[in-house]
Amino acid sequence: MEQIPEMTTKVGPLLRATGVEDPGRVDDDAGTGRPDPEVPERARRRTFTAQYKLGIVAEYDAAPDGEKGAVLRREGLYSSHIIEWRRARDAGALAGLKASRGRKRRDKRDEQIAQLEAEKKQLEQELAKARFVMDTQAKLHALLETLSEGADTEPKSTR
Repeated sequence: MEQIPEMTTKVGPLLRATGVEDPGRVDDDAGTGRPDPEVPERARRRTFTAQYKLGIVAEYDAAPDGEKGAVLRREGLYSSHIIEWRRARDAGALAGLKASRGRKRRDKRDEQIAQLEAEKKQLEQELAKARFVMDTQAKLHALLETLSEGADTEPKSTR
């Protein structure tokens, strides 16, 4: 059997010209405090307000055909953003985003209506009590009249 010669290769350090540094590394010792550009800290999704979206769509639509790409490049957007924002605008979704979030303020008229309804309920209860008292007094008066008439017609006992 034939024997294969053993291959030995040594890899030496990469030699660079004098004064040329590795562009991929950033020294923190230099005092710049910049992070390594190869590794982002944490990717963050961009968010856009409804007002910004409407403004950009209006600006894009108003731009002549040759300038539309310039608007996208200036803002760092894609044409798909414009398409989605246009659809949302036409569906009325962006108009709903303009309103502030959180609890809606109570209308003064609604507060007044609630107060008047509570007052009405209280007055109806008081009226029901007053009617009950009047009915009871009328029945008592009729009973007393009946008793007093019956007492006058009875013969007096003579002793």
